[in-house]
Amino acid sequence: MPIATRAFAATAADQPLRPHSFERRDPGPDDVAIEIKYCGVCHSDLHVVKNDLGGTHYPIVPGHEIAGVVTAVGANVARFKQGDRVGVGCMVDSCRTCSACREGLEQYCEPGMTQTYGSRDPKGQAVGQTITQGGYSDRITVDQAFVLKIPDSLPLDAAAPLLCAGVTTWSPLKTWGVGPGSKVAVIGLGGLGHMAVKLAAALGAEVTVLSTSDRKKADAERMGARHFLINSDAEAMKAAAEQFDLIINTVSATHEIASHVNLLARDGTMVMLGLTTEGLPVFAMPLLWRRRRIAGSLIGGIRETQEMLDFCGEHGIVCEIEVIAPDQINQAYERMERSDVRYRFVIDMGRMAATA
Repeated sequence: MPIATRAFAATAADQPLRPHSFERRDPGPDDVAIEIKYCGVCHSDLHVVKNDLGGTHYPIVPGHEIAGVVTAVGANVARFKQGDRVGVGCMVDSCRTCSACREGLEQYCEPGMTQTYGSRDPKGQAVGQTITQGGYSDRITVDQAFVLKIPDSLPLDAAAPLLCAGVTTWSPLKTWGVGPGSKVAVIGLGGLGHMAVKLAAALGAEVTVLSTSDRKKADAERMGARHFLINSDAEAMKAAAEQFDLIINTVSATHEIASHVNLLARDGTMVMLGLTTEGLPVFAMPLLWRRRRIAGSLIGGIRETQEMLDFCGEHGIVCEIEVIAPDQINQAYERMERSDVRYRFVIDMGRMAATA
């Protein structure tokens, strides 16, 4: 039988999110049915709701930082059982046969991954769903290959944003070999940035946070940053030149990055994680002169997501959150646009019955 699902959805780019009901598919042989307990609110949710990137299909239920409990499994599922604490991130399927998928990098699936919301949904046809719908809902059904185990040591509410904010920062830290002796700078101390600081510090790096003011300095130091740099301070920026092996740039708004390139050591890399919709001018000479790189990184594969969750479980690392009711999502979006959250909103889906 299809699974009745309650959610909050956007119906147009200029309309607030509203209660929405639809049906999830009953678990097939390889599926896991999940009661969603918590869902993080990512800045990319806002981009999709407002159709900033084009192509949004309405109604759309956002949410790809999902933590919940298994309610049923299909006949072929051996890794999960009813009652397990699980997570779902930004993907719910991929082709599984291209070179990226075979390497465990499903996020770079060559035909294109199936995103948790907003992708074509061939598996939803039986219940009339043509587009995947995300975690601002109380139920979801996901193929077992894209379900993660959440360690018992992590609270579900604070673990939910690890499924995007955690792995999005973990992946470049691991890709660029961050460890003891590494010098890492993090631009922006928001939802992504604060996780980059915590993870880099736990990996043994010497971490510096770059921000536009010192209002988050105490937070940065508490999270593991050794240094704090105000990037409008020309003298301080000059003194920090050629210091960093890796810069994690988490800013999602259009901003100036040319001066930050000079902070990279020879062979250093700036990794862009923020979803900006306008160009960011960069000059060739600072890159050429020290063989520097500007790169991008997209979330993480399933294998490295589980690795990240296990690492966080071992080290007691979680996101710093503000829990909200589902009907507070529109106010949360307004605050998120003002950067008025420390450091991630998380929706308590257990309060759906009282609001939808």
